[in-house]
Amino acid sequence: MSDRKLTTRSNTQAIDQFIDQSATLPVASQQSGRILFALDATASRQPSWDAACHLHSELFLATGAVGHIAIQLCYYRGFKEFKATDWVTRPEHLLRAMNRVQCLGGQTQIGRVLQHAMKETRAKAVKAVILIVDCCEEPVDSLCQQAGELGMLNTPLFIFQEGNEPRASQAFKQMAHLSGGAWMPFDHRAVAQLKELLGAVAVYASGGQSALDDLARTGSADIKRLTQQLKR
Repeated sequence: MSDRKLTTRSNTQAIDQFIDQSATLPVASQQSGRILFALDATASRQPSWDAACHLHSELFLATGAVGHIAIQLCYYRGFKEFKATDWVTRPEHLLRAMNRVQCLGGQTQIGRVLQHAMKETRAKAVKAVILIVDCCEEPVDSLCQQAGELGMLNTPLFIFQEGNEPRASQAFKQMAHLSGGAWMPFDHRAVAQLKELLGAVAVYASGGQSALDDLARTGSADIKRLTQQLKR
């Protein structure tokens, strides 16, 4: 957004080094459910990035009784910078990647996330795409087209929006619906809320709709709302 505070520091070299080294990390087994974990890393996102770092292990721990998952972290920031790690199966490897990232001012690149998700799921099924974001600065029609294509590939979008910017909310609701996924607002200060939402998506990715239904029976109102959206 135009009022975002730009930062001049960058650790791009360190990020590139990590990406180059990520091929040596343990990768997913053929049985792993795959989650693409995408975050807006522009300047205004630092509080939510910190919250996601704190809760990253929920994506793994929530599936303990259901199955195994593999996660790929991808993010955009700065001037047209987009990065994606290899697929990892252990929480410490995901946290290592996240801790190397510093948020930088720039515009949203949601279209690149969706394009990357389509490429990945065509190679091997991606069970869910999590997108943590606050606003949308791209043509909505194009994003909705890509979201619909993900829906045809059976790869739902779970869009967790910080705040309630009206135009973005409307766009994200449409995108989630077209993909067969769900949209939920959240407050980065409400750590328990984001924790539950991330855990619910992980359960869905590893165990499918039936596992999520089981979770929703005893889960919070937010989990029930998320589950109901998937049944529309």
